[in-house]
Amino acid sequence: MPNCEDAPFSNIVIKQLTDIPGPQSRALLERRRLAVPRGPFNVAPIFVKSACGAIVEDVDGNTFIDFAGGLGCLNVGSAATEVSEAIKDQLEQFAHTCFHVAMHEPYIALAEKLNQLTPGEFPKKTFFANSGAEAVENAVKIARSYTGRPGIVAFEDAFHGRTLLALTLTSKVKPYKAGFGPFAPEIYRLPYPYCYRCPYSLKYPSCELRCAAPAFADFFKRHVAAESIAAVIVEPVLGEGGFVVPPREFFAELQSVCRDNGILIIADEVQTGLGRTGTLYACEQFGLEPDILIAAKSLGAGLPISSITGRAEIMDHPMVGGLGGTFGGNPLACRAALAVLDTIERDQLCSRARQIGMKVSARFRDFQATFPIVGDVRGVGAMCAFELVNNRETREPAREATDRFTQLALQKGLITITAGTFGNVIRTLMPLVITDDELEQGLQLMEQALADCEPDQYRER
Repeated sequence: MPNCEDAPFSNIVIKQLTDIPGPQSRALLERRRLAVPRGPFNVAPIFVKSACGAIVEDVDGNTFIDFAGGLGCLNVGSAATEVSEAIKDQLEQFAHTCFHVAMHEPYIALAEKLNQLTPGEFPKKTFFANSGAEAVENAVKIARSYTGRPGIVAFEDAFHGRTLLALTLTSKVKPYKAGFGPFAPEIYRLPYPYCYRCPYSLKYPSCELRCAAPAFADFFKRHVAAESIAAVIVEPVLGEGGFVVPPREFFAELQSVCRDNGILIIADEVQTGLGRTGTLYACEQFGLEPDILIAAKSLGAGLPISSITGRAEIMDHPMVGGLGGTFGGNPLACRAALAVLDTIERDQLCSRARQIGMKVSARFRDFQATFPIVGDVRGVGAMCAFELVNNRETREPAREATDRFTQLALQKGLITITAGTFGNVIRTLMPLVITDDELEQGLQLMEQALADCEPDQYRER
């Protein structure tokens, strides 16, 4: 992997963009068509040759600024030195044992570290799996085992993964759920506090948080008894659902409802965790102390690992052999995760996320003031987004314009990614190691792409 200086920022505009995808990517796309099912979606029709920090180079020599971060997996950037060195060192010793056959120290060291760092002033224990979806499934298993209850409450617009139970918890139908039923039983759903599109047609704060305690009180009367619910699973900030940030008081009420009814809280920090929102976990900013917290994505800096961390008495409840998996807590991934945590602390990436967020949010508000297509701007830390609408009054989602934006941005040298139930949200998942120059150039390219998405009077801005 080349040093990041070998793909300098100054080359981004010069080296590319007359033909995307280029000839080598087109040849690989044809091979993909013949060898890979159509089901896996691809954001950018390019094939990567190398990547460093927040810069990606494809096989045709085109360079791009990365505002997608491997779908949120690269908070410490591509080819992070400390992570790469840890993986190489571990690989020279051994790559795999299966923790259930012969244990290894990196698993224990990482569990100890996460038990210390996860919110909550109580003893904790941690178990490892391979992906966010696996973490969700195991968290639900543990919650059901501990409470002896079957029901799980999830939220509208949530995304929790693609395996059967995780997919049941996921809200968006197409493309995630269509044709894949029947789904897992005993899953219930409530509206998420999505103030821009309030499900109760109210306005914050005069709504008095109708989506919180009042919604649960009605839910327990009309749908399922509270004593049948094992856990509520919630994203502190919606990820795939559109980077929706709830009112901060929402979690205080949610926590009170759950504590009063013996219901566990599972915080899904698969996308929000590891510094993205300006603290190691987003829960810290909302005063939420979950009973179980799950993380993945940026935990392994690209290697497959997820963590399930919870109250010790809860985590200890499943019988011996009740939790497991062949590759969960693989030594390579554990070493990578330990290096990630060290890098976040050493390079003060939580603080850097707050700095990025302030700059990005300010520019997004400028976009909103300039382009009528930008209906809403929101975010926490570097987890920022804007929502595109055809009409600000009706808030009709601008899905086609959103797709056009991502295409235009790519042609200009910026990798972006969408989100939202209506597919009309542009979210930012740039590595937190992005330089100021790269960030500024990326925001300029966003502005240009927005101008090209607007009517003629905006295209020359």
